[in-house]
Amino acid sequence: MGDLKARGAPSRRFPPAPESVAKARRFVRAALGGAAPDLVDTAQLLVSELVTNVVLHARTEAEVAVRVEDGTVRVRVGDRRPDRGLVPHGCPPYAGTGLGLPLVAGLSSRRGVETGDGGKTVWFELRPEGPSRSPDGWEPAAASGGPGATVTLLDVPTALYAAARQHRHTLLREVTLAVGTGHDPGVPPEDLAVALDTSRLITASVAAALRREPSGQAIRSLPLSVPPDAEPSVQILRAVLDLAEEEARAGRLLTLPALPRQRLFHQWLFDQVVGQLAGASPTAWTMVPGEPGASPSELVTWDAGQVRASRAPTIAADERNRIIAANGPAADLLGWHPEELVGRPLATLVPEHLRKRHAAAFTSLLLSGQPRILGRSVPLPALHRDGRLIPVRLFVQPQETADGRTVFVAQLAPRAAVPGSATRPPGRARSVAQREPGRAPAAATGDPGRDADRSALERLSLLADTAAALSNASQLDEGLEEVGRILTHRLADWCAVDLFTENDQVERVSITHRSSRDTWPEEYEGRLPPVSDAARGPLARALRGAGPLLLTGPPSSGQGASPLDAHYLGLFRTMGADSAVVAPLRARRQIIGALTVARRGRDTPFTQEDLPLVHDLVHSLALGVDNLRLHQETRTIAERLQRSLLPRLPEVAYLRLAARYAASSATAQVGGDWYDCFVLPDGDTALVIGDVTGHNLDAAIAMSQLRSMLRGIAVDRQEPPETVLRHLDMANHSLYREATATCVYAVVKGREDGPWELVHSSAGHPPPLLVDADGRTRYLEDGSGLLLGVEPRTVRPRARDAVPAHSTVLLYTDGLIERRGEHLDDALERLRRHAGALAREPLDVFCDELLIGLGADSDDDIAVLAVRPVPPR
Repeated sequence: MGDLKARGAPSRRFPPAPESVAKARRFVRAALGGAAPDLVDTAQLLVSELVTNVVLHARTEAEVAVRVEDGTVRVRVGDRRPDRGLVPHGCPPYAGTGLGLPLVAGLSSRRGVETGDGGKTVWFELRPEGPSRSPDGWEPAAASGGPGATVTLLDVPTALYAAARQHRHTLLREVTLAVGTGHDPGVPPEDLAVALDTSRLITASVAAALRREPSGQAIRSLPLSVPPDAEPSVQILRAVLDLAEEEARAGRLLTLPALPRQRLFHQWLFDQVVGQLAGASPTAWTMVPGEPGASPSELVTWDAGQVRASRAPTIAADERNRIIAANGPAADLLGWHPEELVGRPLATLVPEHLRKRHAAAFTSLLLSGQPRILGRSVPLPALHRDGRLIPVRLFVQPQETADGRTVFVAQLAPRAAVPGSATRPPGRARSVAQREPGRAPAAATGDPGRDADRSALERLSLLADTAAALSNASQLDEGLEEVGRILTHRLADWCAVDLFTENDQVERVSITHRSSRDTWPEEYEGRLPPVSDAARGPLARALRGAGPLLLTGPPSSGQGASPLDAHYLGLFRTMGADSAVVAPLRARRQIIGALTVARRGRDTPFTQEDLPLVHDLVHSLALGVDNLRLHQETRTIAERLQRSLLPRLPEVAYLRLAARYAASSATAQVGGDWYDCFVLPDGDTALVIGDVTGHNLDAAIAMSQLRSMLRGIAVDRQEPPETVLRHLDMANHSLYREATATCVYAVVKGREDGPWELVHSSAGHPPPLLVDADGRTRYLEDGSGLLLGVEPRTVRPRARDAVPAHSTVLLYTDGLIERRGEHLDDALERLRRHAGALAREPLDVFCDELLIGLGADSDDDIAVLAVRPVPPR
């Protein structure tokens, strides 16, 4: 490129200030007056990026030299910091920072960097024929400084790191520009300089570690080289970022604040550097406890294929609040085709009365970085295409794309079918990246007796751990995922579980393999070809009861005569296997499926000696699978029974009525909560809410009988509430002598134009809440008596309370208010405040907001019944 002061090469120096960027652009245009216009425009753009880098990172004067030779534009941009090598890192096109060097590499014909004792110079050439077709990347500079200390970051999700890095760079750039234009964000200039240098150091260290690691892994463990005395600098960077986040939340920066996961990741990153420099041991990112919406549990990079393959209703939206992926179950639940949903605003699926709240919550998340429902199981209604409301539980988790953007992935489950944060649907293969590089069988000691004892102990441990994984799981797919992790860590390179369905079809419910780099076509997941008479391969034999079968290589081509055999052969060819064992899963004298475990390589193949272990393994596995299926079947029956008993609310001219039911989000899927509302023969309106002790099928059955008995007694006798409850208690005692339940029976009395009163009696149930139209609240605690099942013949109290027009009477079960470790008075006070703030909302909004605000992550079922008298106009 020649000397910076070469004859005919105009040059100029610019101070380290933001306005120097615009001055450098004008200088380039003036100096290149005779060059081709497109080359002048490109030179201005690239010089702008390089001078910005000097201002932000070198913080010295920038020297720019330009000249034209035979139509070729040559430009040099120098600074006075030779110790600051280039730190190129991949950035997506939409990123606000980190694009300068990629732009130079992509638009120039040649480029390079020269470093001397007095400074560093980046140069580039622009030729009339355009940039080279295969531009070379930048050769990263070697780390400067003396020997560094090693800090190990365990289980780093590369997509989350990319998102956090981009946000950190953008925040620091904005603060730098704000300071340069005279705005005071509360950051001392000397601290800002340290923060910029430290951020650059961390970026360079991570980039170097990533280059040393194999590419394609979503989760990595990275050894970083950092200065031994970096602790004060890291703490300054932490403090500067905290101040910058405050500025962003206050709207004084263009950059939005970080999302919770990014903030948590940065705190963990800084804690690891500071702690390990002080002698502490590394803590893996996967071990970090997080607040809702900031949990490190979602490690894998988001992929639209995960949504499409999920059997749970799932929808994904981007940061613009638009749907970018939806699967068949979600579309069926809401009356759409999946492709019709993609591109629509997420508000399409939000009921009209909640759209304002949805928009406010999403905007608040982006503007403040504070989540409301992320990482929580929230009961709310979804909007069907035909206008119906579908009660669901919504569980939203953020995930990062490969280029660092954030996607919001939502599971929607009909009420009483609760999605778990760690649940993945069966039929979707799982890619499990183990921290250890491979199986770690214990080395032989040379003592046959000790080796035999240890081998027996390892086998018992494997059997115990796989059995525990299933027995501790609440969902079949969750249990099989954990079993897959155990087997691919301690026994095999990959494994597959195939199960018969109710229709005698075979479905691959789980594929697990050690390396996250391995991929396979989706055709090897989900529904398999039928087990026909022509099927003679190893899988078909195992599904008929043969085995365990030892395979010393992939099935032969001659065994691919049937579609099932060909499918199994294709799986082996795709996944790779030099030995395998396939064995049937037997439960209650029936074959319910098959397990395949496979190993690659010929160093440690499966042998005949492994067959007894696999035999014991499938025996335990089949028992666990069968038990989970029976549990889910029983739960499904109870769910259907419970849903069938939720009544349709009557239409009463002068009353507004609304009710909601939501199953527990954390423990039981079914329970004994119920509500009822009906018009008595004399024209009064009866309100009922109750809770039977227990969370199982028995509780649901007892609840159904109580509900039916109470309605029959109330309609037939039309007696006061306390008398109806006494008759109900006696009838219940004749059926369930040991069962207990709580209940409120209330009657709304009054003419169409008022006044109205609530006559009520309570059997050990939380008191009704009266919410006046102006937001004042009080609990109707008179009329409280013993719960049902204690003393059937006890005399029960009655209470009468006036109900003003446009006020709301709220009946609810304890799941809405009770929290572990919290005093009941505090819980009731929280409900009082929340309900008072909603006093003027329409009744549907009132109920939905109560469940969203108070029912998220509830450990118990929730039933809510609200009534509001509205006189005719």
